[in-house]
Amino acid sequence: MPVRYGLTVSRKVGGAVVRNRARRRLRAAACAVLPEHAAPGHDFVLIGRPATVDRPYPALLEDLATALRRVGAWREGPAA
Repeated sequence: MPVRYGLTVSRKVGGAVVRNRARRRLRAAACAVLPEHAAPGHDFVLIGRPATVDRPYPALLEDLATALRRVGAWREGPAA
């Protein structure tokens, strides 16, 4: 079963250009972390915040990994 996720970034984050950049960064982080480490059977919603645009990419990856651990959806290693 593929990992499913959704993205949401409100207008409070900024104009269309800023919101789209936040979505692209969240999408890239999700594609890097979720297929390899998200437990199957879960759906995820990633919420863009104003800091998403300026946060260093490695920090975004670590934030997503930390969130998966907190909700109990972390899986070590790639899918079999």
